[in-house]
Amino acid sequence: MIFDEIDRKLLDYLQVDSKQTNKELSNKLNLSVTAVYERIKKLEREGYINKYVALVNKERVDKAFVAFCHIKLVQHSQEYVIRFEKEVANIKEVLECYHVSGDYDYLLKVLVKDMQAFREFMVKRLTTIDHIGSTHSMFVINEVRHTTAINM
Repeated sequence: MIFDEIDRKLLDYLQVDSKQTNKELSNKLNLSVTAVYERIKKLEREGYINKYVALVNKERVDKAFVAFCHIKLVQHSQEYVIRFEKEVANIKEVLECYHVSGDYDYLLKVLVKDMQAFREFMVKRLTTIDHIGSTHSMFVINEVRHTTAINM
């Protein structure tokens, strides 16, 4: 597949507002509605677009407490890594989980209602996972920048 400048612009526009009509996009890109439709389908088919989502206002749903948790496993055996990743993937409060380099093994982004809910998450959900050696948590004071858009 040839990925050109028009595809880049199309992805930029879709990342800003994926509910734009093909007509609106065709006007911005100086293409026919059919050409825009075909390009979007091609980008979906080729894996450039994974899915479409609604971004929810976390304050409106009473989940505005954001924490980042560093996790260190007791050892790095394949069994421990696989088991930890499988279990943490099923915890609804964890929005993101990354296996990272450095002093800790994992970085989690956690979203809950408040500090009490975070404590409950730590005690009843996270620390019940076997093989966690230590944790270190940080709390968001102010969100300076947050985007889901990848710069093309």
